Amino acid sequence: MTRMGARLAALGLTLLLAILPATQALAGKAPEPGTQALARQAPEPGKKTVRLGVTQAVDSMNPFLAVRIISSSIHRWMYGFLTVPDPKTLQPSPDLAESWETSDDKLTWTFKIRANAKWSDGKPVTAQDAAWTFNTVMTVDAAKQANGPAVENFESVTATDDRTLVIKTRKPQASMLENPIPIVPKHVWEAVGDIGKFENDTSPAVGAGPFIVAEYKKDTYVKLKANPGYWRGAPKIDELHVLFYENPEAANAGLKKGEIDLIGRLAAPQFEALAGDPNIVQWNTQGRRAVYLQLNHGAQTIDNKPVGDGHPALKDPKVRQAIHYAIDKKALADQVQSGLAVPADGSIVPPMYQEFFWKAEGDDLVTHDIAKANEILDEAGYKKGADGVRTTPDGKRKLEMRFSIHTDTPVEDKIAQFLTGWFKEIGIPLSTRKLDANKFTEETGFTGLFDIAISGWSVNPDPEEVLATHLCSRRPTASGEGGGTESFYCDPEYEKLYQEQLSELDRPKRAEIIKLMQKRLYTDAPVIAVYYPNNLEGYRKDRITSITPIPEDKGILYGGSGYWPFYSLDAVAAPAGSTGGGSGTGLAVGVAVAVVLVGAGGFLLVRRRRSVADERE
Repeated sequence: MTRMGARLAALGLTLLLAILPATQALAGKAPEPGTQALARQAPEPGKKTVRLGVTQAVDSMNPFLAVRIISSSIHRWMYGFLTVPDPKTLQPSPDLAESWETSDDKLTWTFKIRANAKWSDGKPVTAQDAAWTFNTVMTVDAAKQANGPAVENFESVTATDDRTLVIKTRKPQASMLENPIPIVPKHVWEAVGDIGKFENDTSPAVGAGPFIVAEYKKDTYVKLKANPGYWRGAPKIDELHVLFYENPEAANAGLKKGEIDLIGRLAAPQFEALAGDPNIVQWNTQGRRAVYLQLNHGAQTIDNKPVGDGHPALKDPKVRQAIHYAIDKKALADQVQSGLAVPADGSIVPPMYQEFFWKAEGDDLVTHDIAKANEILDEAGYKKGADGVRTTPDGKRKLEMRFSIHTDTPVEDKIAQFLTGWFKEIGIPLSTRKLDANKFTEETGFTGLFDIAISGWSVNPDPEEVLATHLCSRRPTASGEGGGTESFYCDPEYEKLYQEQLSELDRPKRAEIIKLMQKRLYTDAPVIAVYYPNNLEGYRKDRITSITPIPEDKGILYGGSGYWPFYSLDAVAAPAGSTGGGSGTGLAVGVAVAVVLVGAGGFLLVRRRRSVADERE
C-alpha cells in the first residue's frame, strides 16, 4: 500500500469510527442532531412524495458552474428557460418566452417573456432577468463554465421593457431556440459577488421552475417541493427527494426495499438485477449517450503549444485508423453491456436523434478487421519486432500505450480487457491506468498526460454543444484554464463546418452539415465512438402511478433533455403512520455511511469544469 493509500485508509477508519455512534443511534435510539435531516427522508403521511436515487453527487448548485447530469436535471426542475424541448417532438417550444420573432437578416431575435411567470418568492419574471443572466455568461469568465459556448456568437442582449428581450448575434445562429442556459433572478444573483465562488446552496432557492429546492445537504440529498406559483400550474406530486447512494448496487437495493421509487442511468448488470420483481418496472429505451475513446493525437493549448506526453505515433492518422479497425464494437456492446447498447457505426451523436445521426456506410465504414489494421500499420512503416511489438518508423520508440479509465468502474475494466487483447494482435501493448475522477479530468482535458482514454457525453436534441467540445477554442490556456475540450481537436475542416451549421437556418440543410462534422470526426479519429448505451431505468409501480417520458414515445425518465417527466409524474400518497417502507432511519444510516466511505476513498469531487465520462451532461 502506498503512503497516500495508508493515509486514506486510516482516514476512512477514523471517519467510520466517528460515525458509529450516529449509526447506532439511528438504529435504536433517537437520532443525533446531525443525522435528523437524513432521517426525514421518509415520505410524510398524506403527501405524494417521489424519491429518486442517484449515484453521483451535485458538483454545484450554481447553474453557471454545474456540468453533471444530476445538477443539470435539478436546475431544469427549479429554473425556467427561454424555450424547452417539446415532450412529443423534442423541437423547441415556449417556456419563459411565450413567443419570438427574427429580423429579416436573422441577426436579431426578439423574445416576449410571458406575463404570468413568477419567481418562487412572488416577484415577476422579467426580460431584465434573462438579459442579466446572458450578459453574465458573456462577460464573467467564471460564469462560462457550464454553458459558455451558447453565447459566444451573441453581440448584445438587452431588455427593452419588462416583457421584451432582444438578442443580437454576430452572424445567424441556428441553435438560438435551444439555448441551454437557465434563467436566474436578477434581484437575487446580482448581489452574490464572485459567481465562481457562489455555491447557491441556501434554501429555499429562488427559481421559476416547477419545483423549489427546499433543503440541500451536500453529497447527501436534495429535497424539492412543488412550486404552487409555477406558470403551468403546480406539479401533481408534493415533493421530490433526490437521494445520493455510494454505488449503483446500493441504489438498486434501495429500490427493491422501497427506500426509493425511481432510479435511472443504470449499467446493464444493475438493470438486469431488477428482473423478476413484481413491483418494479424495467424501462429500456434508446439512450442519448455515446461512449467513445479519446486518442491523444498531439494535445496543445489554445495558443498551439504542445502539452502532455501522448504517444507520438497517435499523431499519425494511419495509427488511429488501425486502432479503429482493431475494435470489435459489437463484442463490446454484447459482452460489456449485455446487448443493452448499440454498436457505434457512427460518431458522437446517438441514433436516438435520427434527424442529426450520421451512420458510416460503404467505404467510410470501419469494421472489426485485425488483418486490415495490421496491413495499415505495415504499410505505414510500423514494423513488429521479435517480441511482436511494433516500433515507430524511425525505430526509436515502441508502440506501447496507456489506457486511462476511472477507478472502481467495472464496465471500463471490461472494456480495457477487450482492448488489451485486440491491440496486442496488432502489435500495440496496452496498459491500463486507473485514475480518480479529478486526476482523470486533469490529464485528459488540461495537461494531456495520456495516450488513450475512455469518455462519453449525453447529447441534447440539438447536438451543437457536444460538437463544440471538439473546437480549437475549447482547448486549455497555458495556465490550465479552458472551456472543456473533449479531444484537444483543432481541425480547419471541422471548424469550417461548425461555423457553417451555426449560421444555416434551414434545418434539413443544417442537419446535413452536422453529419459531415461527424464524418470528419469518424475518419480523422481524434475520438472513436464504440457504442451507444440504452437508457436503462427502473421504478416502483406500487408508488409511481404515471410518468411521461421525454420524448413521449419510448423516451427517457431521469436524465432526459427536459423537466417534463418529473413535472408530469403522479404517485400514491403516503398512508398515515407510514415510515416509507423502511426507508426512514434505514436510509439515513445507508446514506450517512456512504458519505463517510466516499470521503475516505477520495471520490467526493470538487467543483470543476468537466466531470467524469458517465456523469457529464
